[in-house]
Amino acid sequence: MAIAILCAVTGAVLSALGAALQHAGVRDVGDLTVRRFTRLASNRRWLLGFSVLFVAAVLQVLALALAPVTVVAPLAVLSLPVVAALGVRRVTPGFGVAVVAATGGVATFVAVAARSAVTTDVEPAAALRAIQVVAAVVCGFVLVGAFRSGTSRALALAAGAGAAYGLVAVLVRDVTTSLPEVPWVSFAGLAVAFVVGASLIQLGYASGPADLVVAGQTVLNPIVAAWIGMVLLDETPGAAGGTLVVLVSSAVVSLTGIAAIARFHRRRLAAQATDPATTAS
Repeated sequence: MAIAILCAVTGAVLSALGAALQHAGVRDVGDLTVRRFTRLASNRRWLLGFSVLFVAAVLQVLALALAPVTVVAPLAVLSLPVVAALGVRRVTPGFGVAVVAATGGVATFVAVAARSAVTTDVEPAAALRAIQVVAAVVCGFVLVGAFRSGTSRALALAAGAGAAYGLVAVLVRDVTTSLPEVPWVSFAGLAVAFVVGASLIQLGYASGPADLVVAGQTVLNPIVAAWIGMVLLDETPGAAGGTLVVLVSSAVVSLTGIAAIARFHRRRLAAQATDPATTAS
């Protein structure tokens, strides 16, 4: 468990660095279209970010192979304070509280879940059910993003990516613990969910700031993964009613922090539109 948590935390820090680099690369390319997606492959900062994220993904896979999804997945949100520090020039008290709420809520979730979480096998029926539920959730967020713009669009796309990555975490665990046999339903679902999530992240970077995209993705990711772990995989069979209340409450605190971060960026962009000379971000 300790090694898994160390891998997950290190992966979260690297994810923040990779996200900042890829966000800069997407901004270099400009508004993303199907044709412009190919330009990302020639952008040095985007490629460096991809390399860093690849290392982070390897660490995440290792962590998922060693510990329950309910414990490992939520640690991804620790990348939020790192990317916020990299992308915001002036941290206001309100923004700082929002970041602490989003991060602290998930940290509490992990601490509580680790006490009662157990490792279970991912049955094919459970994997298929998880794929169906997450696919519906992702489609909903994409539909919202299609009719929105700016920070609202970025947050919707990031949330869709987070849901897809939450499914990826569960299916990665199934594939890695099933080797040398390959559960083809999980493997196919993993591949599709990863591509969809990665694409939505890049589109999110094109619409809003990196810390907002990372916030939406890293909070929805563990919530979806933990829901699958607790409800479909029964990874917390010994959890008492009080434990479930704390888990739900910590998730609500994290989501509230995300909403506050989005509000901060909307106000910042509105101020910049009123006074182009402003430098606060």
